[in-house]
Amino acid sequence: MSQFAPKMLYLYLVTDEATRCRHGLLPTVQEAVAGGVTMVQYRSSQSDRSAILAELLPLRDFLRRAGVPLIINNDVNLAIEIGADGIHIGQNDMPVSQARAAIGPDMILGFSVSTQEEMNAVPVDMVDYVGCGPVYPTATKPDAAPDMGLKHWAAVAASSPLPVVAIGGINAARAADIRATGAAAGVAVVSAICAAENPRLAAQELL
Repeated sequence: MSQFAPKMLYLYLVTDEATRCRHGLLPTVQEAVAGGVTMVQYRSSQSDRSAILAELLPLRDFLRRAGVPLIINNDVNLAIEIGADGIHIGQNDMPVSQARAAIGPDMILGFSVSTQEEMNAVPVDMVDYVGCGPVYPTATKPDAAPDMGLKHWAAVAASSPLPVVAIGGINAARAADIRATGAAAGVAVVSAICAAENPRLAAQELL
């Protein structure tokens, strides 16, 4: 398996579209890492490959220098092309076995679940961590599953044989509630940092 360690999930930033980052993509990530972010997932709906690479390569180079893993959302070819640390896929993306075969044993592989049934079906021999949620209602991802609520989320997360990162509608107060359950290796956020006036302070408050 990969060089994954559960502590990498502690504060997981999933990037919003660059146009929705108040201070731009790279400056936001730089400030967030200074504030304590431990993993970054690049997520973009752009179809222009050159535009993606133009914003992603400087991000990759910065994160390498900072020692923070870079995960690519649902694009195996892009992850391999830029030498990312891993990939994250959802229930409706390519099969886990296909993703693992494509990236090999050394890259990190994350997988999303939203129900107990999906958690029970996670192929634990091929996945490094599970993203579980949405815990709370979220407007960041329009096609997100219904929110689970903290109590149900904690029960599903606690049943996981793999480290779990919580995602969905998380702010500083909710992050504290999630960590208090003891079921999360970390919390993942988008707008709580990307839309913040002060991304560094926002990250610090989520620790």
